[in-house]
Amino acid sequence: MSKGTVVLAYSGGLDTSCILVWLKEEGYDVITFLANIGQEEDFDAAKKKAESLGAKKVFIEDLRAEFVEEFIWPSVQASAIYEDRYLLGTSVARPCIARRQIQIARQEGAQYVSHGATGKGNDQIRFELTCYALYPEVKIIAPWRIPEFYNRFVGRKDLMEYAKKHGIPVPVTPKAPWSMDANLMHISHAPADLYLMTKSPEDAPNSPDVLEIEFKKGVCLSVYISSSHVVGLFSPLVQLGFMIQRRHGVGRIDIVENRFIGMKSRGIYETPGGTILYHAHLDIETFTLDREVRRIKQGLGVKFAEMLYNGFWYSPECEFVRHCIDKSQESVDGKVQLSVFKGQVYILGRESPKSLYNEELVSMDVQGDYDPCDASGFIKINAVRLREHHRLQGEHRSKH
Repeated sequence: MSKGTVVLAYSGGLDTSCILVWLKEEGYDVITFLANIGQEEDFDAAKKKAESLGAKKVFIEDLRAEFVEEFIWPSVQASAIYEDRYLLGTSVARPCIARRQIQIARQEGAQYVSHGATGKGNDQIRFELTCYALYPEVKIIAPWRIPEFYNRFVGRKDLMEYAKKHGIPVPVTPKAPWSMDANLMHISHAPADLYLMTKSPEDAPNSPDVLEIEFKKGVCLSVYISSSHVVGLFSPLVQLGFMIQRRHGVGRIDIVENRFIGMKSRGIYETPGGTILYHAHLDIETFTLDREVRRIKQGLGVKFAEMLYNGFWYSPECEFVRHCIDKSQESVDGKVQLSVFKGQVYILGRESPKSLYNEELVSMDVQGDYDPCDASGFIKINAVRLREHHRLQGEHRSKH
């Protein structure tokens, strides 16, 4: 008798294929779900593989449009960057994937969901916090946290042997066991020599590519690349990531980051399109936002990045911060001109109908409505606390 139905987040790789068969061994009916978020994948082959391994149903869902519109663009608006370097390409995909997994579970009357995230990583937290937020009654089967599973499969060698025993075709070998995570925005790796999305800057062309990116309310509307106008919901992101940066090596980082679970890990990421959008958005935002609004928004962006990295997309605090960031972007309209060259992004200029830059106001040649005499009082008022601070320090030194 079946223990119930479980919806498995399935990649078609070694881990989740073995988990599919293991769940069936444990007595569950398994429905597999594979999300298309822009990764290069043979989805038909993955479907046939899942069916051959005994999946009761197989869902292949194209989530690219909602991934870009509801997750990537808010991250761009927030200038979300974790620990000053990581553009959160993996993190931002997890709530999108888990949301659809939960929708399928509810639709199919499944009591359980499952995933192949390890017990040491961030993804288990991101997936499960989303699941519990959107389906409070759900039960989660996390094999890599179940002793019977992780004691049986100590390493990839054990998984390979299990796959061979059960006729599971796998795309990796014991010599190359690592997995990669890819989507429209980025790709993550284990070894540093596996860069796939970008050419090495040393091998890049000796002349730059010049782009113009148009924003409306902080969202990328279109991209001009060598006079070619690229429009569409996610085609600008695709073009930025795969057309330009394949040549120029933009967006490579090799970092050590702090996982939410309490350990440091090495991350090797390629985020070509996202890197260009980050720099372009930062430029047009500074051009159009009031100083104090932007200062507050910067702090909110840091909080948003932490919440996204840690898996709290569907928390009330993240919903509040997203709302505030969205409000801050009402005037972030305009175009940014930039060039990409040998791994770097160079801002060339910008224009906006909502620019707060007044060239006459800051000019040394035009007085305008500004009276320089007013600066004397402004400086003296700001010096009050400095004078008091150093007066007290002087008194303290004289006593000792």
